[in-house]
Amino acid sequence: MLLLVLIALAAAMLPFINYAPNRLMSGEGRQLWQISAFSSYWLLALPAVFIVLSLLPGQLPLWTTFLLAQLSFVTLFWSAGHAATLLVTSESPLARTSPGSGLWLWLALSLLICSDTARRLTRRSVWRWLLNAQIWILPCVLLWLGKLDDLSLLKEYSNRQDVFNDALVQHLTLLFGTLLPGLMIGIPLGLWCYRHDSRQTSVFTTLNIIQTIPSVALFGLLIAPLAGLVQQFPVLAKMGIAGTGLAPALIALVLYALLPLVRGVVAGMRQVPPDILESAEAMGMSPRQRFWQVQLPLAMPVLLRSLRVVAVQTVGMAVIAALIGAGGFGALVFQGLLSSALDLVLLGVIPTIVLAVVLDALFGLWIALLRGARND
Repeated sequence: MLLLVLIALAAAMLPFINYAPNRLMSGEGRQLWQISAFSSYWLLALPAVFIVLSLLPGQLPLWTTFLLAQLSFVTLFWSAGHAATLLVTSESPLARTSPGSGLWLWLALSLLICSDTARRLTRRSVWRWLLNAQIWILPCVLLWLGKLDDLSLLKEYSNRQDVFNDALVQHLTLLFGTLLPGLMIGIPLGLWCYRHDSRQTSVFTTLNIIQTIPSVALFGLLIAPLAGLVQQFPVLAKMGIAGTGLAPALIALVLYALLPLVRGVVAGMRQVPPDILESAEAMGMSPRQRFWQVQLPLAMPVLLRSLRVVAVQTVGMAVIAALIGAGGFGALVFQGLLSSALDLVLLGVIPTIVLAVVLDALFGLWIALLRGARND
């Protein structure tokens, strides 16, 4: 509760939005009560209400806390869009209104309370997932209805929609171009290590060394060999392979993905109880049948956790790949940094975070459904 109060006080003292007359000028912070007195009273009263509800027993206070936190989350989105609209209409059509540090803290606080309350409301992973997922329905509706269009980030998106769409396609290409080869290499390599314990040390040592190399360094190390190969074999250039661009980025990302995938395969296969395998063998199952019908289903949750780590890791590391011309959201981030345009940086950063969170949530749902099916 002390943390809750401290975050609420910090959010109340920090600027709710940043207002700038145009894109080139630096903005000035504005407090929540300077924009909407009703919203400020409502939000400032919430911490005290949450503290009182936390002292009450039973499920009803928990549900009340969850609904109030969700309502505050939606109210924050609406207040930011409403403030941006008011400033555009009353002061300048060229005005740029961006979320302030106070708004980010309020949003984080609301999500933190929702997540903690959902965890206490139910022990079932699927229901917790659904409770957390439905929080985003109303904010997405506000976004779809255009209630947030006057925020600077949405204006930046409107001005660069084609560039953004290309960056999204390139980022997804990097993601799936890493996951598919990673699975094709990592799963057989993991099974080989599982069946030959004596060779695990050399394999894991090599993969650990690759994992410790900084991503920028590995991207750079691949430029010269690939450029030399293209020079010796010009046909590779016709296939789209070059010293910079997509090819070295995919090779590096696949190399980074191998360690968690191989470890996940070995750990998943090892956690299958030996007595279950003996029972399957006693029933007359062949080795192939035991693998597909017994070992793989039992090892699947561990494999999915490893794939979950790889997917989220790849989304983040693909941003760095823009330094060697691989594109993706990283191109927007670095372009914004070079031009000191914060909105352009956020236009690359926020979709990257959203993509990582969505992937993590989807894998979490998949794992929860597997657990539920197994318990049933």
